[in-house]
Amino acid sequence: MGGNPTKLDSYHGGSASGYGSHSYAESCVNSERRRTHSRYTRIGDDYSSLDQVTEALTQAGLESSNLIVGIDFTKSNEWTGARSFDRKSLHHLGDSPNPYEQAISIIGRTIAAFDEDNLIPCYGFGDATTHDQEVFSFYPDDKPCNGFEEALSRYRELVPQICLSGPTSFAPMIETATTIVDASGGQYHVLLIIADGQVTQSAGTKIGKLSSQEQNTINAIAKASEFPLSIVLVGVGDGPWDMMQQFDDNIPCRTFDNFQFVNFTEIMSRNTPISKKEAAFALAALMEIPSQYKATIDLHLLGCQKGIPGRIRLPPPIRNYKSTKNTKVCHTTSSAPTESNPQNKICPACLWNNKDLAFGCGHKENLMLFLLVMFKGKRLLSSIPMPNPKLPPPPSPALEPEPELELEP
Repeated sequence: MGGNPTKLDSYHGGSASGYGSHSYAESCVNSERRRTHSRYTRIGDDYSSLDQVTEALTQAGLESSNLIVGIDFTKSNEWTGARSFDRKSLHHLGDSPNPYEQAISIIGRTIAAFDEDNLIPCYGFGDATTHDQEVFSFYPDDKPCNGFEEALSRYRELVPQICLSGPTSFAPMIETATTIVDASGGQYHVLLIIADGQVTQSAGTKIGKLSSQEQNTINAIAKASEFPLSIVLVGVGDGPWDMMQQFDDNIPCRTFDNFQFVNFTEIMSRNTPISKKEAAFALAALMEIPSQYKATIDLHLLGCQKGIPGRIRLPPPIRNYKSTKNTKVCHTTSSAPTESNPQNKICPACLWNNKDLAFGCGHKENLMLFLLVMFKGKRLLSSIPMPNPKLPPPPSPALEPEPELELEP
């Protein structure tokens, strides 16, 4: 997905999210946000361990933080690791951690010192049950995970059960996090979204315009700036990430700068020791957290509860044991679009409409096979003699009377 750099300037509010985006869009406070942000000192950028990053966050003024995790389960995870993850699905479970597990572990270890109860609400989005409308909780009763270790183990339990789908929208996850923050009485939270791709821009979206998923995501980020919530979007896989960079730099109408994008793949592919790469990633993801935390205090957002309505959180999409015992995991069966394919852009129908197989992206073969079977079946039926409706029906064969039984006197 690419885009005209000016497309974000066309933001006018108006969302299907139900958050009343237009009202706050008309009262932009960007100048106040810039003044607030400039009062805080950014921390350094050269550390060799996660402990050093944690200490730097403490010295920068971060006192307390709660973590919320959102995981992208859209279908493009199957092929966006072609270069960065040895052509495996980014959700591939093996002996070594996949990019999602690495990101959760690094951020979890870094921010654990600031989380008093160590409870992490974890959610997934973009699968066949949520699409771009809802999120699902890692547990049926919406129970949070006890530390990042449990989040990782529960992630491994869920991955084989999930059917990847789409389209991609971060709005449901951001809105869910906003309701969690408000329900907590306005405690400061960090929302960690780990995703393999950008927000979906459908093929019919005009140049300079936003898709509904893009518009809803922008609205959700802007609305979230009215709460003590920082959003960190971690990009895993091959990208592209041009639109996410624009989101980071150009989202208008926010109370404070609450969004940070980090390219996980670029940092972790550097030719440096693993500990230094982990520290660099944690720093890139969290370096603006102290100033954002202070902004929520100065803007009187911390400890403020607004009583916004809650958001539906679906249960985890776990299928029953009998139906999955001998079934392949449904997110390991597709392949990436090839460069030679003239329609190498992802077709929305083949990603999340399981019934519609008449479109491109490799589905034409299925249609041709169906037509071939129908054609052969028609020829076979034509070789069977059929009754002529214009001729009278043949007479029914006469039934011979049954012989009468003679009774003995």
